[in-house]
Amino acid sequence: THSSLLLATCLLLSACTNQVAATTPVVATQPQQVVMANTAVTAAQEAPVAVALDPQRGTQIGTTFEAFLSPHQEPGEEQDTPEQVPEMFRSTAPSLLRSERQSRGHGMIRFSNDLSKVYVDLKIEGINPEDIVLFHIHCGQPDQLGPIIVDFGLLGSLPEQFAGGTFSAVITNDLIERTTASGEGMVGAFTMGCPIPASLSLLGDLTPAKAKTIAGMEYIGLQGDLYFNLHTKGQTYYGDIRGQLHQIATP
Repeated sequence: THSSLLLATCLLLSACTNQVAATTPVVATQPQQVVMANTAVTAAQEAPVAVALDPQRGTQIGTTFEAFLSPHQEPGEEQDTPEQVPEMFRSTAPSLLRSERQSRGHGMIRFSNDLSKVYVDLKIEGINPEDIVLFHIHCGQPDQLGPIIVDFGLLGSLPEQFAGGTFSAVITNDLIERTTASGEGMVGAFTMGCPIPASLSLLGDLTPAKAKTIAGMEYIGLQGDLYFNLHTKGQTYYGDIRGQLHQIATP
């Protein structure tokens, strides 16, 4: 009886061992060439994609700004012109309140990608071109009277440039430099040329350097600090219509 019991136990243990061996999965070793192939795929994924470069794209239109001009953006009435303002900036014809004027305008400025040119286009309504005395691009925030970065009067007669109610011009570095240099005396020093706040003069003082290039003008525009201002005989100090320039998608 004892021998029979021992034999049964041995048979049971042998059967369990065989069952475990049959159900245990066999782990296969990954071939070396598969590992090398995966490494090559990873390296290919990490390689930079080739970039198509074209210097000729520099002449194409890049950064673009738009403005809708109206009397309501002018920060004051002509009757409030300060007494110390020179005669050249005073009205020579009857003035109307901002709420009474029907003048309007829509304009764009478009920078070339290489920042060599700025294309300016403006259409006006409710203004007689013969009454236009000044037209500028200023730097400044809304409600501020900022200095002038571009004086379009340096390009010729403004009434002739606005014939038909439309205006088009091309700005270059030369026009910006001529505008800054056109200021005379203390008044001109503060009204002509726009400072770049992030820079200091190389003369050793704390006066910010003034923009001299299209690149500097674009930088000021990207801060939201450029605006059109069109002045007429009756609205000379503050201006007749004004429009803050806002960046838009390239048309």
